[in-house]
Amino acid sequence: MTLAIDVAGLSKSFGGRRVVEDFAIQLETGRICGFLGPNGAGKTTTLRMLCGLLTPDSGHGTCLGFDIGAQADEIKRRTGYMTQRFSLYEDLTIEENLTFIARVYGLDRRGERVGEALKALGLEARRRQLAGALSGGWKQRLALAGATLHEPKLLLLDEPTAGVDPRARRTFWDEIHALSRKGLTVLVSTHYMDEAERCHEIAYIAAGRLLARGTADEVVEKAHLATFRGEGAGVDRLSPELAGKPGVESVAAFGPTLHVSGPDPAALEAAIAPYRRAPFVWTKVSPSLEDVFIHLMGRVEEGSAPGAGAGR
Repeated sequence: MTLAIDVAGLSKSFGGRRVVEDFAIQLETGRICGFLGPNGAGKTTTLRMLCGLLTPDSGHGTCLGFDIGAQADEIKRRTGYMTQRFSLYEDLTIEENLTFIARVYGLDRRGERVGEALKALGLEARRRQLAGALSGGWKQRLALAGATLHEPKLLLLDEPTAGVDPRARRTFWDEIHALSRKGLTVLVSTHYMDEAERCHEIAYIAAGRLLARGTADEVVEKAHLATFRGEGAGVDRLSPELAGKPGVESVAAFGPTLHVSGPDPAALEAAIAPYRRAPFVWTKVSPSLEDVFIHLMGRVEEGSAPGAGAGR
């Protein structure tokens, strides 16, 4: 196993406020790792420390074989970074934007590289279209082409599909997996649970601390969370009543059904017992990734998770 990232003890503060605390992660080359967590959790700060854009206050490790402190410039040269907000020039065409990026990186074979990028991401027919006139999905493709034009070994994606329609999101993820198969390591922050499930593994960050790590199935299993699904006409109306019951940690409607979750199966059974009557039907189910993340967020808000109260 070749590790693309191997860091431990990373911490970062701004203005005396701890934003990331004692972060550690190992990630194999060619893997896609999703960073999840609430706003202000420290995801972006962590990503920037990993790729050399921010210097950690403490901690050590390597990224792409280079020391994250002493060799940050080497890491940055081998990293592609796609921000949430479209950051290319809207008054330049698609082709002009990519040519400009090629010049910034001092790439050889610029015309050939730009042509290959246009073809790979289906942008050839639009090469002379102004970037500012593109829809969100096409802007996303252009941004990805720009972030990978210099053939990086690591790709950072900071909420890359915000505001993009479902079809464009699926196409985008197909492209990310194609890059991963070629050996590109990808770190992506996202709020979408379906996108998290498309990652090889996920890391859940809250209050600047890593609270959960593994595949989606592993994270769900390690949460030791019990969940019941309620069905039947009007079951969603039970939400306010159930939310205050002992043992009930979260209640969430999923279409015509209701998910009721908590860490103690017996207490949860007791909470829903009065509602085991027609027309309601209750079934014990595996918790969803969303159920688990609501559970983890609750721990932080209650102050039971290490580092609760920090974040960025």
